[in-house]
Amino acid sequence: MKKFIEFIREQGVVGLAVGFILGGSVSKVVTALVEDIINPLVGILLGKVGNLSNMVLVLGNSVISYGHFVSVLVDFVIVAAVVYYIFRGLGFDKLDKKS
Repeated sequence: MKKFIEFIREQGVVGLAVGFILGGSVSKVVTALVEDIINPLVGILLGKVGNLSNMVLVLGNSVISYGHFVSVLVDFVIVAAVVYYIFRGLGFDKLDKKS
């Protein structure tokens, strides 16, 4: 068991596993939060009743869908923050450090 723990510490396996598992499972929850709660509120605050993802800028014949980009960016920031704070809160950041 000692060799296994040393392998995990040396190779940084814990950080990789935690990031992969939490990123996948938290992503769905955060996406629902962003799409169902945050985007409509931001859309209302910006003067457009509806979803932030539907906001576009029309320049001549071109349509720039900036709302979807902002929505995905908010989604990413929330997922990154949640994974970071869970990783730190559970103390996994200390497992990868060599003693």
